[in-house]
Amino acid sequence: MKIKFETYVIFVSFITSFFAVFLSSGIVLGVPSIAQEFAMNNVVQNWIPTIALLVVAVFTLPAGQISGKYGVKKLLIIGVVIFIIASAGACLSFSTESFLFFRVIQGIGMAFLNVSAMAMVVQAIKPQNRGKALGFTVTGIYLAGSLSPVICGFLVYNLGWRSMFYFVIPFLLLCLAIMILKIPGEWKTYENDKIDSTGYLIYGIGILLFIYGFTNLMNTIGILSIIAGILLLSVFAYYELKTDSPAFNMKLFKNMKFTSSNIAALCSYLAIAAITTILNYHFQYVRGWNAQISGVMLIITPIIMAIMAPNAGKLSDKIHPQKLAAIGMAIATVTLVILLFLDADTPIYLIVIAMILQGVGMGLFTTPNTNAIMSSVPPKETPNASAAQSAMRTIGQTMSLGLLTLVFAWMMGNLKLSPLYADLIVQESQLICLICTIICIIAIFASLVGIRSKDSFNIER
Repeated sequence: MKIKFETYVIFVSFITSFFAVFLSSGIVLGVPSIAQEFAMNNVVQNWIPTIALLVVAVFTLPAGQISGKYGVKKLLIIGVVIFIIASAGACLSFSTESFLFFRVIQGIGMAFLNVSAMAMVVQAIKPQNRGKALGFTVTGIYLAGSLSPVICGFLVYNLGWRSMFYFVIPFLLLCLAIMILKIPGEWKTYENDKIDSTGYLIYGIGILLFIYGFTNLMNTIGILSIIAGILLLSVFAYYELKTDSPAFNMKLFKNMKFTSSNIAALCSYLAIAAITTILNYHFQYVRGWNAQISGVMLIITPIIMAIMAPNAGKLSDKIHPQKLAAIGMAIATVTLVILLFLDADTPIYLIVIAMILQGVGMGLFTTPNTNAIMSSVPPKETPNASAAQSAMRTIGQTMSLGLLTLVFAWMMGNLKLSPLYADLIVQESQLICLICTIICIIAIFASLVGIRSKDSFNIER
């Protein structure tokens, strides 16, 4: 039986999306082992998952224009190669510095994967099937979230933390072969545009300073960094409106559906991303479970998301996607309200209920919200739209983990995370959940604003 061209595209997008997220989600199970081997304090330890996401945030917008100019498939291939090299390098790390260096390189590969995979699906798949196809891609993201805690927990417990990085390599090599041999042609939308290197530089430095400052608000350098970052990002927005070949088309934000969906995405990931780390710390440091048992527990939320995502994608082809997104965020908010009271005596069944609600809520939110972003722009602008939704996700995730780092550093100083400080970990987790509950409510209102907008969705091929 001959496999259809669109099937190969969806498969590659599914696998690359899966492994772009796999280590981002699963690495939290290996963080205690990595920190112990390299003698990291709690601040440096929290940078293990954060630093790759920070790099993704820096490189996401450039990846959008580069993929549009040179081809989304070509950039996806480059991203896969970079990710493979970085994974092998992480396995060979011999110090904190060398390990974090390869996490930086891995972040570059992740940025290329995130943008190109989504853009390729949108450009290769018919509009009437777009929501369904995006649903499978988002399912890859959620399935990675569901399987990575179990797989990474098993690998770390039985084979050591380096086995997590070895695990991804053969699957990415398979994707590389399929793209080269089974997906002909290329998709270019900005072929005649110039690369906006000045815009990239302003944006990159701006977002770097902003997020670094966000994680260091307790000192003067952090405050100055966040102010400088905001100023540079403002300069970037002004510059992009004036240049002929912008790194990102800021005029897209005139579309209220596009703007509101991106704000909702940013707030949702900012509110939700830290929960996995909080629960992992709770299981390993407060309850004293090992990585393997913790990984089994952490499968609950993402497996529910993986089930919900394709069905929510189909619904978003028929029902206003932002209505579904608002309902999803409302359900996710209930999760955070429950976790406000998380401590050593919290019944396990209550934690499971919270994780199920989180899975249902985020599963109902993410695919429709992604469909709203990708369908609110003309076909030519899909790489920019893909870059925007990827940037919102990674910036939100990075700021969420940055919030966690900030709170832990404020309450624990440079102490190493340990069961000895279980009470402090509980207090820190509750404070983070309170802040995230407020942010979640903002995401609900952002979706509601988009519903009222008179801007229309794009349904062209």
